[in-house]
Amino acid sequence: MASPAEVRPAARTPAPARSKRRWTDSPHLWFWIFVGPFLVGLTVFVLVPIVWSVWLSFYEARNTVTPTEFVGLRNYTNMLSDPAFRSSLGTFVVFALFIVPTTFVISLGLAVLVNGAARGRSFFRSVFFLPTACSYVVAAMIWRGSLFSGVSSGAINTVLGTVGIAPVAWLSVVDPPWYWLVITTARLWLQVGFFMVLFLAALQRIPRTMYEAAALDGAVGWKAFRYITVPQLKATSTAVLLLLLVNAFQAFDEFYNLMSSTGGYPPYARPPLVYLYYTALGDVQDFGNGSAGAVILTLMIALFALAQGRLTGIGRRED
Repeated sequence: MASPAEVRPAARTPAPARSKRRWTDSPHLWFWIFVGPFLVGLTVFVLVPIVWSVWLSFYEARNTVTPTEFVGLRNYTNMLSDPAFRSSLGTFVVFALFIVPTTFVISLGLAVLVNGAARGRSFFRSVFFLPTACSYVVAAMIWRGSLFSGVSSGAINTVLGTVGIAPVAWLSVVDPPWYWLVITTARLWLQVGFFMVLFLAALQRIPRTMYEAAALDGAVGWKAFRYITVPQLKATSTAVLLLLLVNAFQAFDEFYNLMSSTGGYPPYARPPLVYLYYTALGDVQDFGNGSAGAVILTLMIALFALAQGRLTGIGRRED
């Protein structure tokens, strides 16, 4: 038996030294480093102007952005009773009724063709998407100065001249309204490729086994497209329609740059943003009425988006 002197307590193992945590080790720090600049830009250039615009819409603000005379809803009643503003809303309706379904059909058709191409899929995808990188202003200037210039030296009139057709004044404000052809073709050339890529990405996510199983039942060609492709593209189609509708509301560059050279806007050739631009930044600089019109336009976009979501069932739980 060991003596008490020989029984010694076991040596205590020293605790590992706790490393001092540095402030750069915090994951929240790097989150704010990367997100912070974008959040600041969003606040300064988006949120603050929106709040300021709503505030200005309740004041008499001519040639000043710091008004003092509160007028309540008078600016809203002025805009809703203005025939020019209502006409600009009619311009949007005419433009949207054509450009939204046309872009949708062409984009989907090109996506189906490119997706089914045995060779050159990447080439055609790049070719159709390339116009998206072009500025709307640059495209409008090309359309006005080179393609649809309205003189015999224009590219389109040169082609028409080869078949014996007289030059057409494409941007003339008199009937027939050929300017609509110029405006819509410019918008189609700019945005079809972008939405084609969205549809193409959705098509490539559809399992091939679904088409193979349908082929065993005789569902090929149009039947396969109707009963397999279209239902599988429901979410993408809804998003594309919403984006097209918002883009139609925001039409400005092509209208402004194409029609400004005519010396005036003919009826149904001035969308809401062009009208609001001249209201707020024209000779009068009526920021109160211009802000009220912008709020009305924003509410219309929200209502159209909600109505579309209701009709298409976006966000609805599917069993």
